[in-house]
Amino acid sequence: MNRNERLQQKYGELNPTQRPPKELSMPRRGGGPMGRGFGEKSKPKNLKKTVKRMFAYLAKEKRLFIFSLFCSLLFTAASLVSSYMLRPILNNYIYYDANNPDISVRLTGLAYGVFSMAGVYAVSLLSQWLQHRIMLVVSQRSLKRMRQDLFNKLQNLPIGYFDKNQTGDIMSRFTNDVDMLGEMLNTTLIQIISGSVTLIGTTVLMFYTNYILGLITLVLTPLLTLTTSKILKRGRKAFSKQQKSLGTLNGFAVENISGQKVVKVFNREEQCVEEFEYLNGELCEAQIKAQFNTGIMGPVTQQLSNFIFAVNACVGAVLVVIMGFDIGGLTVAVNYTRQFGRPINEISMQMNTVFSALAGAERVFEVLDTEEEKDGETVHVDSIQGNIEIKNVHFGYVPGVPVLQDISLYAKPGQKIAFVGSTGAGKTTVTNLLSRFYDIDSGEITVDGIPLEKIPRSVLRKNIAMVLQDTHLFTGTVRENIRYGRLDATDEEVVRAAKIASAHSFIMQLDKGYDTVLENDGANLSQGQRQLLNIARAAISTAPILILDEATSSVDTRTERHIEEGMDALMENRTTFVIAHRLSTVRKSNAIMVLEKGRIIERGTHEELLQAGGRYADLYNEIIELN
Repeated sequence: MNRNERLQQKYGELNPTQRPPKELSMPRRGGGPMGRGFGEKSKPKNLKKTVKRMFAYLAKEKRLFIFSLFCSLLFTAASLVSSYMLRPILNNYIYYDANNPDISVRLTGLAYGVFSMAGVYAVSLLSQWLQHRIMLVVSQRSLKRMRQDLFNKLQNLPIGYFDKNQTGDIMSRFTNDVDMLGEMLNTTLIQIISGSVTLIGTTVLMFYTNYILGLITLVLTPLLTLTTSKILKRGRKAFSKQQKSLGTLNGFAVENISGQKVVKVFNREEQCVEEFEYLNGELCEAQIKAQFNTGIMGPVTQQLSNFIFAVNACVGAVLVVIMGFDIGGLTVAVNYTRQFGRPINEISMQMNTVFSALAGAERVFEVLDTEEEKDGETVHVDSIQGNIEIKNVHFGYVPGVPVLQDISLYAKPGQKIAFVGSTGAGKTTVTNLLSRFYDIDSGEITVDGIPLEKIPRSVLRKNIAMVLQDTHLFTGTVRENIRYGRLDATDEEVVRAAKIASAHSFIMQLDKGYDTVLENDGANLSQGQRQLLNIARAAISTAPILILDEATSSVDTRTERHIEEGMDALMENRTTFVIAHRLSTVRKSNAIMVLEKGRIIERGTHEELLQAGGRYADLYNEIIELN
């Protein structure tokens, strides 16, 4: 299998009308759900629905939008009227008139006509300026609402959505897709409306001037529209593929940049270059097809318009000679013939922007239509004590692929429950279910005797503090990052939490101490220091339930002992769940659950499990031997 065949198999053809092959799925750490491949395809397009939803955003600025349309209509009307004003000027004041030989009268009339045209052109210019300025305000306010709706939507989507969708592809909805929509709303939309009105107005005046030339134009125009429609049909498909290819390329770039350490340590630079080259080539090919299909539209329609103009000019000249058609009327008529083709040409030239914008809008609406995390029938909960019971729980991220099977346990306030076992045994999944990041398939989880699904998610998560193995810090000061665990915490409580997490000493060594600004996920700190701040964030919380998922995996043994001493006070009167590979961190647990292949195979205290001589004892003895 050559390189292109291998990459084609991995990413699949970037065609939005097909479903992604199963091999694109990537398993996540800790028995998590399946990740989405770069080539995920979108659903078939519904342009009518997309346009309707897009105008729903514009409708919120209805008054400004209507005024912008009025200015556009005024600009179009002024342009058409100014063109027709040439007819009397040419006939009465420029061409010789035997009935009005007085040159002074003709010059006066000519000056009046020219100044009148200048006034109409001034109205046209002012209305065009107002239309563009107002439409810019309308479009940017509409995009602001759309971006806000998109961000709000992401806050309410389940964790499973982010497991299945690539970060770079989600970000492209905020950037590429919204930007393309903005370009269309800023100029293209009003140009299409203005062009349509110009087309109608030109047709009316063209027939009024000379119906024969008007009929010739209308008879030949279907040749123009038929050619345009065929190019448009091909262009729409090409632009849909271009937008999907662009999102795929952005997603790969984001993933590669964020994973540069892994790329370099495994010497995968060449492979990454190959994959980017492939995706870049797919995008290039899609863009060539999209831009060609829409770019060729302008020259083709322009030449067809020239052909129609030439035919009208020839027939009009014959009408002047044979039927006495006036020269001014001929000039205006052929000018309208040219204007008749211009809006069609301009509209066709804007179709590449329209296709990109509609494809982007559909991708944005695709996210907005995703089902949110919703609470069913809930009960009012004044407070949570932390009595947790799990009864015969079964769960799988993918239907038919169980991750947890028949899990049962209970925990009370002040107790520390530990989960140990091999990687992928389901330890993290248990805590994910407690936080309702996912819902169980069967069984029951209760908190203080209340079924988990009856407790509003916001109330439940407000009463859970969590430290994950994957650290994440936000742009802001050290103090703000710690206070993220409880926004109303005082500065003294922030310092106390940092001391519990053994983070106070290194914080004080920073340039500005607790006021040091962290950026790029705390890139100026070590992995261990970032983890200590995460622990401090949990320590400042007053939540009665505490979840520690490999919380001390990034710190040394000495620091771990200091953290444990502080955490003992933190865990007092709290229900604590600990996931750890270091068995030294779970020895003081009230109960240790040993998981293998999604089942609890052993449970008991540290001493009880050692005496049982089972899997836990084997793991413990292996560690002793290694040390």
